[in-house]
Amino acid sequence: MGTLFIIGTPIGNLEDLSPRAARILGHVGLVAAEDTRVTRRLLNHLGIHVPSVSYHQHNWRARLPQVLKALEDADVALVSDAGMPVISDPGSELVTNAALAGFPVEVVPGPSALTAAMAVSGFSGDAFSFLGFLPARRKDRREKLQSVSRYPMTLVLFEAPHRLKALLGDVLHVLGDRQVALCRELTKIYEEVYRGSLSQALEHSHAPRGEYVVVIQGATEPEDSDGASQDASNSALEQAAAKLTELRINRTRAKDAVAQVSQDLGLPKNVVYKMWVDLGRSKA
Repeated sequence: MGTLFIIGTPIGNLEDLSPRAARILGHVGLVAAEDTRVTRRLLNHLGIHVPSVSYHQHNWRARLPQVLKALEDADVALVSDAGMPVISDPGSELVTNAALAGFPVEVVPGPSALTAAMAVSGFSGDAFSFLGFLPARRKDRREKLQSVSRYPMTLVLFEAPHRLKALLGDVLHVLGDRQVALCRELTKIYEEVYRGSLSQALEHSHAPRGEYVVVIQGATEPEDSDGASQDASNSALEQAAAKLTELRINRTRAKDAVAQVSQDLGLPKNVVYKMWVDLGRSKA
C-alpha cells in the first residue's frame, strides 16, 4: 500500500523547493499534476524521471479511480502548478477519497502565495479570511464582497491580471477606500508589492501583468459600513467624471469610453453612459 503525499512546489523561485519534497518526488511511483507540462519542467530541473498524469478540475472525476489504483502498489505525489495543492487548486477530492480508502496521507509543506503575500503585505496576520478567486460576474462578485464587508480581519484573494481593475473597482465600490497590498509575481524576477489605498491602486494598475494576490484591510468600523460604501461610490463617480472628460477631449467614441470606465471603476454601464451624456450637455 502506497502513501499519498501532498507536496508544495515553488510559486516562482525553484530554490524554494524543500529537500524533503525533492527526495519524495524522486521516489514516488506516480505524480498527479495539475498540468503535467509545468510539473515536467520542475522534475527535469531536479533530474527526476517518474511517470505523471494530469489531475485538474476538468478531469478529476475520470482520473480519480486511476490514481487510487496506483496507490495500491506505490506512493503517489499530488502537486499543483505552483504552491500548495488544494488551496484554490484541485486535489481535495483525491485527499478525501484516499483517506476514506485507508491509504496514508501525508503533507509536505512548501511555498504558498497566500501566506507569502500575507507576510509581505504589512497587514496583521493574527486573523485573515481567504476568499480565493471571486466570481467572474460583477453581480456575483459584489454580492460576495458585500457578505464579507463587515469582517474585521484582513481579506486575501487571488486574481488574474485581465480582471484586476474590475475587481479593484468592485472592492472600492462595496468596501470603501481601504488600504490594500497588490502582490504580483511573488518570488519571481519581476516581483512587486504595491501598498496604498484602493483608489490609488486603481490608478497604479494601468497595465497589470502577472498573477496577483490582493490583500485588503479588514473593516475598522463595521457599524458604519453604509457610510463607507457611500463614500466609495462618490469617489468612484468623481473618478469616472474625470476620466470621461479626458476621453471626450481625446475624441474617444462614446461606446469605447463607457466600456473602459465601466470596466476600470466597476460602475454599471448605464450609470457611466448617463454621465457621458450629461457631460456632453454641459459642454454644449
